[in-house]
Amino acid sequence: MIAFLLWLLLLVLCWPLALAALVLYPIVWLLLLPLRLVGVVVEGVFALLRALILLPVRALGARR
Repeated sequence: MIAFLLWLLLLVLCWPLALAALVLYPIVWLLLLPLRLVGVVVEGVFALLRALILLPVRALGARR
């Protein structure tokens, strides 16, 4: 909601910049989408490695 109000304020003060932001936002989002997917994959790999490293400790019954 606050982002929308800020955009409306930008529209009133500088409408060409607001319209450029409105047009460029989806393009930037599409360009950054592969980086988000890479981030999800890297996070999954780190979670898998952590689970593999901690597996012997969990198998021996260590408590947190």
